Amino acid sequence: MKRSKIPVYDLHAIERTAKNNLVVQRFDEYIKQHYEHLHRPHRHTFYHLVLFTAGSGSHTIDFQTYDVKPYQIYCMAPGQVHSWHFDENVNGYLVHFEEELFTAFLADPHYLGRFNFLQGSAASAVCQLPENIHGSVKALFESLLYESASDQQEHLDMVRLRLLELFIIIERCCGQPRTNPIAQHKTTLLRSYQNLIEKHYRELRLPKQYADLLYITPNHLNALCQDLLGKTAGDLIRDRILLEAKRMLTSADMTVTEIAYNLNFKDNSYFNRFFKKEVGTTPDDFRTAFLQT
Repeated sequence: MKRSKIPVYDLHAIERTAKNNLVVQRFDEYIKQHYEHLHRPHRHTFYHLVLFTAGSGSHTIDFQTYDVKPYQIYCMAPGQVHSWHFDENVNGYLVHFEEELFTAFLADPHYLGRFNFLQGSAASAVCQLPENIHGSVKALFESLLYESASDQQEHLDMVRLRLLELFIIIERCCGQPRTNPIAQHKTTLLRSYQNLIEKHYRELRLPKQYADLLYITPNHLNALCQDLLGKTAGDLIRDRILLEAKRMLTSADMTVTEIAYNLNFKDNSYFNRFFKKEVGTTPDDFRTAFLQT
């Protein structure tokens, strides 16, 4: 069976008139231009936010499927694989932006790292807004449309402020509630661990290797992950390897053996055992099932 490659779109491939690392549109207008690409798996090189105000359907993000509902916000980081399937007319707002939109504006270049929903986890990508803020959030998106229509610097700065306001609203509404406040150093340490996994998951497979880089003990790292995420430190490494394996199986024109080598498995049989243990099916069967959907 022929393997299909999942396309990767940059901001100007989606919207040729994009400027200032930013696109803001009404979603119905966006659909008219791009639905042919929307309903097929694809990924972006930029951040992708959508607020639905009407309609229904489904949205698949990194192989997890969610029902589309009014006043749901979807937030995706660069590189995530996703596709849409709509059952009826949908409407809402869309914002595409690149990280550079904020790096020159904020003193903290890592400020976006404070928001879980912008970190590329499908589990944190969907937020159902409570009814009492529907009007204010819709007004915020209308303001984004207005401010983004101008080339003047003060309008661009207002877009940045409105987006930051939106991020804080989403984090307040859909951040994980906890009975005990989390010390800031714990969340910073966890983010550092996740960033190291993102950089080194191909070559570093043991929690101890990451603990050494963070100057903490493996037990400390494991306790941190279980406390904040309910997972072991090893689970996070395996989850990232598995996600990349799925992405490559469904997007890269490579054999399973080539993917195993790319992910630094010592041989194809070891990769097959790892994948089947985690997913319940072989890499070849996973690829075949995906292409048949």
